[in-house]
Order: sequence, then C-alpha cells, then structure tokens
Amino acid sequence: MRYDKKQVALNRSGLYKNVFNERGVKYIEQYSTPKLIHPTVEQIENLKIINHLWKPGDKYYKLAHSYYDDPKKWWIIAWFNKAPTESHLKIGETVYVPMPLREILKIYQLYY
Repeated sequence: MRYDKKQVALNRSGLYKNVFNERGVKYIEQYSTPKLIHPTVEQIENLKIINHLWKPGDKYYKLAHSYYDDPKKWWIIAWFNKAPTESHLKIGETVYVPMPLREILKIYQLYY
C-alpha cells in the first residue's frame, strides 16, 4: 500500500558497481522519495488526537504498537508530528498520536 503509487527508477550508476556485483544484478530498483504533506486543519479537526508525553525509552514503533496494534505504522506518528526520527524529539515533549488509524490512512492516501 505504501509504495503502490510510487514511481520506480532503475539505478544503473557506475558508482554502485560493487553493489551490483555483490548482489548479482545489473541495476537496483529505487522508489521516488515522496514529499510528505501534513494534514490540513480541517482534516485534523475530524481526528481524535492523543497526547503522549515523550519519555526515556519511547520509540515510535512502541507507540504504534500501543495505539494502532501495529508497530509497522510508526511512520504515521513521525509524519503527523513532523519529526522523522526519535532523535528529533526531546524528553518531556508532547507527541501527538492521531486516531483512528483508518481515518489518518485515508488522509495519507489523498496525497500519496
């Protein structure tokens, strides 16, 4: 689902000659990197937002497991908070977990 609408580029660059040889391939398929668009104010108003106080040991995948029952959905929390990795957060900072998952995925699919 996440890569369904993405363009695929074939990387044949000589810079990766060793990688190609190690993998026994002539090229590598790469997906384009999307520019993530944050939900609009109107879209956010229709969501339930759970405030989570970031503490030592927190990880996006742990929050995704707790709130979405799916650790693979960690990227939704990162995307929604405009913080691509945990290192972008500080202890004591509020992290927003958008709910329900079905609704936030609908918003994501509008753009991607």
